[in-house]
Amino acid sequence: MAIEVKDLQYTYSPGLPGETKALDGVSFNIDDGSICGIIGHTGSGKSTLLQALDGLIKPSDGEIIIDGISLTDKETSLVDVRKRVGIVFQYPEYQLFEETVAKDVSFGPSNLGLEGDELEAAVRSSIELVGLDYERIKDKSPFELSGGQKRRVAIAGVIAMNPGILILDEPTAGLDPTAHKEILSMVKRIHETRNIIIVFVSHNMGDVADMCDKVLVMNEGRIILDGTPRYVFGQKDVLDEIGLGVTPAAEIVGRIRERIPEIDSDVLSMEEAAASLAEFIKRKRS
Repeated sequence: MAIEVKDLQYTYSPGLPGETKALDGVSFNIDDGSICGIIGHTGSGKSTLLQALDGLIKPSDGEIIIDGISLTDKETSLVDVRKRVGIVFQYPEYQLFEETVAKDVSFGPSNLGLEGDELEAAVRSSIELVGLDYERIKDKSPFELSGGQKRRVAIAGVIAMNPGILILDEPTAGLDPTAHKEILSMVKRIHETRNIIIVFVSHNMGDVADMCDKVLVMNEGRIILDGTPRYVFGQKDVLDEIGLGVTPAAEIVGRIRERIPEIDSDVLSMEEAAASLAEFIKRKRS
């Protein structure tokens, strides 16, 4: 399964005084089994793009092809889209509503026609995949759980529908450092176990660099950068111009390099930053 987006266009309130072009000729590809990060400021078009990928809105022009099926074709049903694409919006724990965790997680797959043992197996496996103990948690109220656990349950509800593409909109927003780290580990585990495409939206540049195979940078409804994390975060001038930063490690090394130009600034992670500094010290001593 792969994603192909061709010249996507979308305008809010067309023909009215508040007309706004949210997507302006957006084109890109995402390979099967990869993790793609999308970054950009609020208003850059990210949310509109995510909604288009999930079939929540129909673009005014352009095409989205997933698994050989055009989502933008009028004949394509929303059920076909839901079977392929699952989306988890920011703060999904606010969308929990059932009296038990198991019932909440089963809501989506039951709407897709799963029932009986097949439904229970899907619910159990998805709850366990997000790092929760099925037997201990299945009969609990989701409202008794911690913030991080609630978010896991909400993600499990989407995973239970067995999508080939999982869209995560700021999955670590508002979490403490421990829960933040646990959610990222969970995302990696889902990817490794299911080998699905994950579209990962975040304002944390370090997370995007660590998690993703590919990064799209959006600005004013357009894709302005498209490539590997190393390529994208290497375009510091472009990112600075639109008010986005690089990774924390690259920022630290960049500041050191202002005083010590010989240091290699091509780093993404703290490990690479430490290696760059160690190599510089080694050269100085030799």
